[in-house]
Amino acid sequence: MLNELQLRIGQPVRFAANNMKATLPLTGSHLRTYNTIFQHPVSHNLQWHDVYALFRHLGQVESETNGHQKVTRNGQTLMLHPPHGKDVSDTAEVMTLRHFLEKSETLPPAADIKESHWLLVIDHHDARIFRSEIHGTIPQRILPHEPEAHLRLAKDAKDFSRGKDKPDPNSFFQPVASELQAGGKILIFGTGTGTCSEMEQFIAWFKLHHPDQAKQIIGSLVVDEHHLTDGQLLAKARDFYMQAAKHENDNNDKLNQIKGV
Repeated sequence: MLNELQLRIGQPVRFAANNMKATLPLTGSHLRTYNTIFQHPVSHNLQWHDVYALFRHLGQVESETNGHQKVTRNGQTLMLHPPHGKDVSDTAEVMTLRHFLEKSETLPPAADIKESHWLLVIDHHDARIFRSEIHGTIPQRILPHEPEAHLRLAKDAKDFSRGKDKPDPNSFFQPVASELQAGGKILIFGTGTGTCSEMEQFIAWFKLHHPDQAKQIIGSLVVDEHHLTDGQLLAKARDFYMQAAKHENDNNDKLNQIKGV
């Protein structure tokens, strides 16, 4: 395990496993409630019965004599106080739920890696790879090139033109592709458009050199990453994945109706 960040040219930065927090795979209403709890800005449309159902799914819930609900998950305990209305609308209460979920999360089993929701944030300076379903995740970071060698072109990169002022695509993009080969869906964030966009350059290279793996890409977005925190980038990614899942479910429902299921 690594105790501190190590930067390697063209290599991913790895972190100690105990620095990462993960959540069990969630679907449907539980996933929507979970994402709402971590929504930025804080949501004021979080229903109590959804929160209660989520915590019953994730841990053990015991009713106390005073009407409060004691939640236990992975050795952590939280006392839930049912609100007077149907919604959990107080910001402090939502933050308490959020912090409890972060503290009580454990690393996901390796078998779940194929269900991962990856977020790749890439520009000319570096590539950061997150698992967007993990709250508190620390990204793996890949640097594009050695400063003194940034104009070098590899012999096997002749079939991919990037211009004279860009680093060798294989030395930068291949380590990124290797980190994404475990499976799961991939969302990519970047800046700029056309040849100015490292995101678009990577996607084109990815489709050329790893066509099967490139099918994992669920979408790409132009963002102002330099003015967004990691948390805000991840919030955007989770919202994208949630909307994509809703769209897929709607399409499946329509298909089932056509088939008469």
